[in-house]
Amino acid sequence: MLTIYKTHSGVFSETKEFEDGVWIDLAHPSMEEIHLIAEKYQIDADDIIAILDDEETSRVEQQTGYTFILVDIPSEEIRHERIAYTTIPLGVFLTDKAIITVCADESDIFSSFVRRTTQSFSTKKQTRFVYQLLYAVAIEYQRLLRYIDRSRQEIENRAINNQARDTDLIDLHELESNLVYFTASLKSNMLVIDRLVRYERIKQYSEDKELLDDVVIENKQAVEMTDIYINIIHGSRELISNIINDKLNRVMKLLTAVTLVMGIPTIISGLYGMNVDGRWMPLSQIQHGFGIICGGITVICVLVLLIMKKRKLL
Repeated sequence: MLTIYKTHSGVFSETKEFEDGVWIDLAHPSMEEIHLIAEKYQIDADDIIAILDDEETSRVEQQTGYTFILVDIPSEEIRHERIAYTTIPLGVFLTDKAIITVCADESDIFSSFVRRTTQSFSTKKQTRFVYQLLYAVAIEYQRLLRYIDRSRQEIENRAINNQARDTDLIDLHELESNLVYFTASLKSNMLVIDRLVRYERIKQYSEDKELLDDVVIENKQAVEMTDIYINIIHGSRELISNIINDKLNRVMKLLTAVTLVMGIPTIISGLYGMNVDGRWMPLSQIQHGFGIICGGITVICVLVLLIMKKRKLL
């Protein structure tokens, strides 16, 4: 989908014309749209197509007539029948006449990006556009990281309150996978930002220096948050594993105790069921012998239970 935006007298709006100083957004573009933009702005079509590959790495390239910036942005997907997060490439082409963004999927980052920067946003200020976009990407990473941590806390609270689910360990693994994708992409984006600081092809303005500093700070904070949350998830997974193992041990201990206690009447009834002369079996000639034997079995079982409980074996 191809969408063209422009700002005029501080008003941000959508347009249909390929004017100078516009922002062209290509979201999940068709080959016709790719070749149209490549031909109109003298961009190598292979550079645009490369952005659609999920494995493309973040980088800054200087080509004849344009500058190509590629960063990773967070994206939602369904993995193992669960909502999960991964990262996809976002490309920014800076030409003399337009700013062109390319992404394989439609992203909510652009809507929040424009909403957050409306007052100071201009499609004609390319440097500020790039910095504002990178700032919005870093903020989106932080938002999703906090959401992931809240999900981790919910799983951990269930485990502590003995309400753990069978899928909690799998859910933790999915959260950890999300963080692995995030940390790799954030560190790659940090390299791009570091290069932009020193990149002479993009004209630097003194009024944008503070914004660039904010971009660096927010991206570093996102990297640190990711590293911290990964370590916390490792601890949560060990905690839940220990709780599950402890529950299993308690069940095995209970079953062992029940088996031991139930073995007492089994042994006694087995002895009395042996095919021998009844004269040699204790209490066999007494009128209430069966009741006495059952009572004795009960007393023995109760004593065994009390001994096991006293020694904390039950």
